[in-house]
Amino acid sequence: MRATQRERTGSWYDPEVSPTLSAPSYIPSPTVSGFPIGPFTIHFYALCIIAGIVVAVWIASRRWKERGGLPGQVTDISLWAVPFGIVGGRIYHVITDPELYFLPGRNPWNAFAIWDGGLGIWGAVALGALGAWIGCRRAKVSFIAFADTVAPGVLIAQGIGRWGNWFNNELYGDPTDLPWGLQIHQMDSATGQAVTDLAGNPVVIGYFQPTFLYESVWCLVTAAVILWLDRRFRLGAGSVFALYVAAYTAGRFAFELMRSDYANLILGLRVNTWVSGLLFLAGAIAFLLTFRRKRSTAYPASAAVPAGPGAGAEGEPTDQEKPSED
Repeated sequence: MRATQRERTGSWYDPEVSPTLSAPSYIPSPTVSGFPIGPFTIHFYALCIIAGIVVAVWIASRRWKERGGLPGQVTDISLWAVPFGIVGGRIYHVITDPELYFLPGRNPWNAFAIWDGGLGIWGAVALGALGAWIGCRRAKVSFIAFADTVAPGVLIAQGIGRWGNWFNNELYGDPTDLPWGLQIHQMDSATGQAVTDLAGNPVVIGYFQPTFLYESVWCLVTAAVILWLDRRFRLGAGSVFALYVAAYTAGRFAFELMRSDYANLILGLRVNTWVSGLLFLAGAIAFLLTFRRKRSTAYPASAAVPAGPGAGAEGEPTDQEKPSED
């Protein structure tokens, strides 16, 4: 597989492999990636990311109570994890694709244009975990329990966030004539709209494998399976997060092999293909080593649990709140 070239319009395509510009049936793509409100432009990519974060925090808050955590703690910790994660995701993207921003003719300030797309999940997880660790330290709760708690919600957030790539007309695979081929327009990143021809019609580059959709479905289905497994078997401390890493990267490895958009290569494979393969092995090994452990809890058995409503697991009062048996 070879890397294609990115046009300055912001669309990814290779004229040498561009398919016929017609298809009997296909998945349409938007011709706009945002809308103006006064002097500001609201980008659908950002809205998808925000929607995913909100859903992830809501799911994690419910799961956190089952592990003995206090109401509001997930939100407090997320205020550390989310900004760290966004910064980490962008840093990873810029480091792995520096030529998009720093070669002659490129605008280095576009490295900050997160609304145009470009968040590396590996950087997001790495720095997001650092932010979560800081939040857990401040709240005096278990970081491992928090990681197990948020993992399924993070997968769902990723599945929702992938629809931001749909609005940006990006993240697609090879040309295809399948009925679910994805119609891709030539987008102008400066205006956030599709380039039009002389007749005023949006320019269609072609029809491609909708790898963004494959990954979104994979994330949502995998999250549902992990939620069921954790509820059914009460997986050991650290194993839920390890399973998330292994399951997500297994799918991502396959999707990276399908993608035809721009990417830097190492020994003929995309950088993210290598990263996915290595993280899959690490996640699978970690899961095998941890799934038989005792289930993670917000507070170790020996720790003093802060008093407050809902402090006990399953809505039960903590030991500090129970009346003395003397």
